[in-house]
Amino acid sequence: MPGALIRREHRGRTIVVRVLPNGFDFDGTVYRSLSAVATAVTGANWNGYLFFGLTTDAKGPREGTR
Repeated sequence: MPGALIRREHRGRTIVVRVLPNGFDFDGTVYRSLSAVATAVTGANWNGYLFFGLTTDAKGPREGTR
């Protein structure tokens, strides 16, 4: 829902993303997808839902890889 906050710890940094009606706000920049935010944070291609722990892949949660 717009207005919701999504949080995740990554390498000692708290990542906070605000859900907008048409995108995601991270550090004052609006991104079209959570994957774009995850790529900006890590420098690598990520599925945004997996990066933020909102879903699992076919093998199960990625808890040990964060």
